[in-house]
Amino acid sequence: MAIDRRTLLRGAGVLGMDAMFTAARSDAAAVGPNDTIKVTKIETFVLKNSWVFVKISTDAGVTGWGEMLKDDAKACAAGALEVGNYLIGQDPCRVVHHWQAIHRGAFYRGGPIKTAISSGIDQALWDIKGKVYGVPVYKLLGGPTRDKVRVYGVLSEKTGVNAMKVGLRGNKRAAFKYNEGQMFVDEVVERFKALREKVGKGVDIGVEFHGAVQPPTAMVMMKALEPYGPWFYEEVVQALNVDVMAELAKKTSVPLATGERIFTKWGFREILEKKAAMILQPDICYAGGITELKVIAGMAEAYYLPIAPHNPQGPCSLAASLQIAGSVPNFLIQERGDNEYSDLLKKPLPPVVGGYRPLPTGPGLGIEIDEDKLKAQVGEPRPYLTQFDPDDGSVIDW
Repeated sequence: MAIDRRTLLRGAGVLGMDAMFTAARSDAAAVGPNDTIKVTKIETFVLKNSWVFVKISTDAGVTGWGEMLKDDAKACAAGALEVGNYLIGQDPCRVVHHWQAIHRGAFYRGGPIKTAISSGIDQALWDIKGKVYGVPVYKLLGGPTRDKVRVYGVLSEKTGVNAMKVGLRGNKRAAFKYNEGQMFVDEVVERFKALREKVGKGVDIGVEFHGAVQPPTAMVMMKALEPYGPWFYEEVVQALNVDVMAELAKKTSVPLATGERIFTKWGFREILEKKAAMILQPDICYAGGITELKVIAGMAEAYYLPIAPHNPQGPCSLAASLQIAGSVPNFLIQERGDNEYSDLLKKPLPPVVGGYRPLPTGPGLGIEIDEDKLKAQVGEPRPYLTQFDPDDGSVIDW
């Protein structure tokens, strides 16, 4: 009579051999790709810093982890639990099928919360599938396409990181007026010029407009900063204003980058068709997860454009983004890829050397969440943030 491996392992306990097997195997080793497994539970965790994690458990003991949108944290956490009505009892390895079912099962589709829910669950399902197959996710997606991943963050001789990003600031504040005056423009330019002179031409510096700069100011700033070699201009205006972004893209030789507030392949299609940006920055925690970022990267490749995934979040966000870096040809650089997140992991990721982080080699996302440490940080997320112009009290973008 045929007996699958998981049944054999369970039966070993009856023979008094369970301890011997358990001591040597990981949860990924207890089940193989031909075994039948089912989702048994979905849990979510909202941290005090507003990071939102989702954990998916199976009847084989294999678990998967993912992250979701850090804004509207409680809504995302609750929404993921609602998906349990569909997902519990399903085979977790049908990842793309589940992405379609979760997306198309909602009458109102898209937007940050809906796609964040899909994103976190998608990461967790890929994590499970990689563990079942015993390989990193990028190998299931056709990789590796590279051996290591260039990262940007904090400049460091120790790690070799030589790329960074800075915000648009004058001497006392950020740029948020509809049409900033010449004195403020000069302050911003002088600060950027001083930074360029300090770090030299060997450092790539992206400039973060953050969608908080209004179009008249953005046009002036882009031209004024150009002589000092910005690497890219990020989110020069609000992402909802694609036509204006496309017009501004025509007025500069510096590539525009955008994507942190754009969702799914349908959102990025408009950016590509209107030539509004030359670097796409989808966020794996709310653009649709690993499944969707692979598609978005393919769309960008057709336009000969790269992706540089956005990442203001935690270890699942970084680890999942590294899986994309290892599975697509048109990857540029990883934001905050120099972060270790050792406070939430049982074992740190391979260290950054020479400005590059090696691809994870462990199965799934290649990380192990320390659940005790994570639960110790569960609490009320940061309060809703609204900012105002100190001069007249009007609401401003941030």
